[in-house]
Amino acid sequence: MEDVLRVLGKLDWSPLLISLKTGLVATFISFFLGIFAARKVVKASNRVKAIADGLLTLPMVLPPTVAGFFLLLLFSRRRPLGILLYEQFSIKVVQSWLGCIVAATVIAFPLMYRNARAAFEQIDPNLVYAGRTLGMSEIRIFWTVVIPTAGPGIASGTILTFARALGEFGATSMLAGNIPGKTATVSQRIAMVIQDGDYLTAGVWTVIVILIAFVFIFLMNLISGKAMKSVKRW
Repeated sequence: MEDVLRVLGKLDWSPLLISLKTGLVATFISFFLGIFAARKVVKASNRVKAIADGLLTLPMVLPPTVAGFFLLLLFSRRRPLGILLYEQFSIKVVQSWLGCIVAATVIAFPLMYRNARAAFEQIDPNLVYAGRTLGMSEIRIFWTVVIPTAGPGIASGTILTFARALGEFGATSMLAGNIPGKTATVSQRIAMVIQDGDYLTAGVWTVIVILIAFVFIFLMNLISGKAMKSVKRW
């Protein structure tokens, strides 16, 4: 116990802050993009649906290092897009915190998209037809009927997206690097201390990440449970 307290006293908490900020921002972006993409794909034809689904799900089945290498080629300052972003907008993606966000979003996005799509596909079309019969606009139907009905699936996707973004390692290492205090995340820190043979510090970091993930999942389940109760009453 004394050794654990000693490790806690010497910990540099910047990797945790970077991971939390990255996870929250990536989840926020993936939430809206995932819902938008899922809604569009559900309404598309079978051929378009098959192609779009394959492209949007691809980062989930690729090794993270492969996705990270592709992102590195895409945003490198030697490539057209990287040159454009840096010279025209002074935006640097490679070896920056923005790179952490991009990598985590790309890797975690498919989880949000797949869960949102599955939730939308299970919605009873009669609910939508009833809203139209009552003269509701499509936007109002979407936010007051579709989203609450698909709430459990969307909540599940949000939880999984945050957990995946929080623990992202491969793509982040490739695109953002491992710069202390800037892009070094908890996952990278754990890998480094294990390489140094410091298993106690790695264990402490692991427990911290597990506790944070558990608290987040608990809160999301609590919120989604209350939302479902209000939907049932409605």
